[in-house]
Amino acid sequence: MGVAGCGKTSVGLALAESGLLAFIDGDDLHPPQNIQKMSEGIPLEDADREPWLVLVGQALADARGPVAIGCSALKRKYRDLISQTAGEEVGFIHLSAAKDVIANRMASRINHFMPRSLLESQFSALEPLEKDEHGFVVDISGSIADIVADIKNKLVT
Repeated sequence: MGVAGCGKTSVGLALAESGLLAFIDGDDLHPPQNIQKMSEGIPLEDADREPWLVLVGQALADARGPVAIGCSALKRKYRDLISQTAGEEVGFIHLSAAKDVIANRMASRINHFMPRSLLESQFSALEPLEKDEHGFVVDISGSIADIVADIKNKLVT
């Protein structure tokens, strides 16, 4: 989980390549109208996100074996809906960094529908993991290899 540009896809693919788990890009589950809105610089509202979050939860419920789905899951109620739809508690890995680090990463992305102009709305909506939620925060300021190593270490302990 995390704001746009935090590396959900890159980290998810690296975790899958390491053999730790399978990976599904949550962007691929978005309804076309959501992609269109974001492409136009229009932030999604809760009503836009709900069907997408249900699809994320269903994909987790249908998974065989460990799987990660890259999904912003910015608010507690979104994470609760994902877990409820999955039918079990879902663990969340919050990929986190300072806004300027993420803005710089977004500036270097090519052919992604999410414009940098929506980053502020993402940070405004973000509700960090609460103590009673299953998951942890990972600093994504380092390399992908460092991030994956940190995640593996936290999953094992």
